[in-house]
Amino acid sequence: MNLSRSFQTWRQYRATVNELNSLNQRELADLGICRSDIPTIARRAVR
Repeated sequence: MNLSRSFQTWRQYRATVNELNSLNQRELADLGICRSDIPTIARRAVR
């Protein structure tokens, strides 16, 4: 994986983490997500 692609993947990961972290606990619960699951979900999203 080249540097440009790695950086783009990292940016997508961070955007997903930031967006999910901006949700309140009730919104996360409605989606079936625990706050501790956010990094894992973000990693799966950029694969």
